Amino acid sequence: MSKTFMAKPGEVPQNWYIADGTGKVVGRLASDIAMILMGKNKPTYTPNVDTGDFVVVTNVDKIVFTGKKLDQKKYTWYTGFPGLRSETARVRQAQKPETILTESVRRMLPKNKLAKKMLSKLKVYKSGEQHPHQAQNPQPIELAVK
Repeated sequence: MSKTFMAKPGEVPQNWYIADGTGKVVGRLASDIAMILMGKNKPTYTPNVDTGDFVVVTNVDKIVFTGKKLDQKKYTWYTGFPGLRSETARVRQAQKPETILTESVRRMLPKNKLAKKMLSKLKVYKSGEQHPHQAQNPQPIELAVK
């Protein structure tokens, strides 16, 4: 009779990965990142324990949308006053492209207390190779490949 492995907090080592967002489709990239943050790419995945890894994504300002989403997709938010504020994906990509990827990954994570901890392991940067995580020695990983 074999026992099912259940990971305990702090028992599973967490690796660092770095991915380049140049020319990647937003949804495909976000779903791959969400799987790594949850730890579903490991055989030691446990739903109630954070077994995921850290992910650093660079060149987020060069991610792409398919079809007409760049002009038709609207991001809306509530300000506290009557009515909603909204902007298109083109405007948001020009002003704060980090939030596009961060929000799409956040919506793909589970809706529980672990989601905030998982999302804190995602590091998103606009520029190329400039990020403050060189000391962690992140391993390059290819994401959003068909």
